[in-house]
Amino acid sequence: MAKRSHRFEIAIHYLILSILGILFLLPLLWMLFASVDPNAIQALKVPEKVTLQNFNSILTDPGLMRSFVIGFFISGGQALLVVFLCIIAAYPLSRYTLKYKKSFMMTILFLTSLPITAVMVPVYQLFLTLKLQDSLIATTLFLTASSLPYGIWMMKNFMDSVPIELEESAWVDGASTLRGIRSIVAPLMLPGIFTVGIFTFAGSWGNFFVPYILIQTPEKMPASVTIFQFFGNFGMVNYGRLAAFSVLYTIPVVVFYAFSQSYMSKGFSLGGATKG
Repeated sequence: MAKRSHRFEIAIHYLILSILGILFLLPLLWMLFASVDPNAIQALKVPEKVTLQNFNSILTDPGLMRSFVIGFFISGGQALLVVFLCIIAAYPLSRYTLKYKKSFMMTILFLTSLPITAVMVPVYQLFLTLKLQDSLIATTLFLTASSLPYGIWMMKNFMDSVPIELEESAWVDGASTLRGIRSIVAPLMLPGIFTVGIFTFAGSWGNFFVPYILIQTPEKMPASVTIFQFFGNFGMVNYGRLAAFSVLYTIPVVVFYAFSQSYMSKGFSLGGATKG
């Protein structure tokens, strides 16, 4: 009886997971089907005729392609800056015994939970005062600053897994602290670096609110904001082009994640690392 009850419980769990999987799969199927359907509608349906015209109209639109380039500039620049600054900031937190390190880490943890919408009004006022509104570089720097708390927290935990004895060996050989970070610490924590980079890039790539508030010129809008131009007046939507744009919009994050996964799958082990 107990065994039958256990099987029933497992079946219920699988049923719930299956339902959740279907709920996530249906929007994806609609996006894929509608992107190649010349008569796409809001409902999910298999296209009677498959065409790439929706993709062609997106790829040949200079304005839409410019929004992708701008999105890459903002998201890629933010990811690179965050990774670099987080490594520099996480190093003393991981390696040094600081008097107020615990309080500082708790402050960082608190900042990770602070919603960005809570600070957008004073940030917008600051941008107006400094005449930085409508600046892609200033927007990228603000997004970088907003991503640093969580990035530093994660990077510090990854850096803790690298034995300090390896750096001490490098110091004995005359290496500086920066040389030790570049040659010893960073290569051994590449999975952590990729994790922070992926998290930052994906969050920035899908960020609609910040660019929408800080950038006014339509020609400077990234893809995350441009996608809303497909929702026309009076509820008229070109669902085929919207779906094609959405498919293209998801490709960078998927490719970045797949590349990082293949790189990290080569594996490494810190367990066998010893001081030479």
